[in-house]
Amino acid sequence: MSTAPDHIALRDVFASRRYFAKFDKITGHLTRVAAVMQAEGELNKNEVEILTTYVQGIAYTFRALSMKYLLVGRDTGKFFGSLQMDVQESGFPVFNELLVMANDAQQAKAHLAGTPSVKALKQQMVEQIIGTRAIPTKLQFALSQRLYYEELLKGHLFWAQNHPELLWLEGFDERRKYLIHWASYDSQVNLPTIYLMELEDTGRTPLPKDQRRWPECQAHLMGQSLGGLKLLTIARGFDEAFDDLHPKRLRRFHMGPMYSHAFTQQTGPIRDVLAEANAPQGQDWALAWTDEVLESERVTQEKSGWFGTVEREVFALDPFSGRGADTGATRMTRSIILPERPYQVLAEKNPPGFASVTKYVVSPNGRVLRY
Repeated sequence: MSTAPDHIALRDVFASRRYFAKFDKITGHLTRVAAVMQAEGELNKNEVEILTTYVQGIAYTFRALSMKYLLVGRDTGKFFGSLQMDVQESGFPVFNELLVMANDAQQAKAHLAGTPSVKALKQQMVEQIIGTRAIPTKLQFALSQRLYYEELLKGHLFWAQNHPELLWLEGFDERRKYLIHWASYDSQVNLPTIYLMELEDTGRTPLPKDQRRWPECQAHLMGQSLGGLKLLTIARGFDEAFDDLHPKRLRRFHMGPMYSHAFTQQTGPIRDVLAEANAPQGQDWALAWTDEVLESERVTQEKSGWFGTVEREVFALDPFSGRGADTGATRMTRSIILPERPYQVLAEKNPPGFASVTKYVVSPNGRVLRY
């Protein structure tokens, strides 16, 4: 591996494949953790389905990138780049990887049209191995790039921006209730962030059919999708921008950082835990998960124009120790997902600050236990 201040390039083929295999396992565990949270009443059916869809998108994105960099470190006659990952903070690929991937997706059809099929490439590889007794590296590279573009063309990936979608919840007449969800890959911290907003719509035209408000609403929410913004700032801004849309509940999930003693260089107790655990390959990781919730506690009436009034939400902030003003949320829950051996070390060391962190312990057979 070559080092840089914040990022590293995974130029070793084995390190690169271990990294993608690690995330393949982590994303598989995430969907099971979401199911456990639903069983315990922390997520409802709609929220689980939405979260699972985004997690699957993250998994498909990692699968596409693993195809793109499948032959990294091999002599293909030309250097074609290697995955850049955030080694100091998130443990995820850097933001630019997703931007390049989105650009590649726009040109995927053209690339596939000019590339032999998978079957043809495999046949050419066999012929080269038998005929020249040489490893067909260039053909392997061509095959890996074809598989990469095929993954992009399938869609359902997690992009740098995943625009708002709307789900009707209840109500048909003057007041309708919707759940809006969207997501982004935070460019500041290189992490996927997922948003869910429950709102009431009192406009004349239902929001999904309103050709003026819905595009404006989508653009407003994407513009506010910054991990550094407090939920209170986002919700108040939305409430004031749309007089007939009333945000009742805003929820945000930060998926990460990912810690690995083999790959990341974060400081803190989790790094010490992973170092002491000395877990075998595939179990040397921990993924943090932060859940922020902001809820409206009441409604006030505010003058609008000469004769009208509009509803404005008053949001509840965390009442404990004045932290609500700092977090801008009604409550915040921190969780960590990790395999059994690192959890055993974490439980023995019991570092300060982890008593209130929910631990989801996953086993190789997929079982999830909560502590």
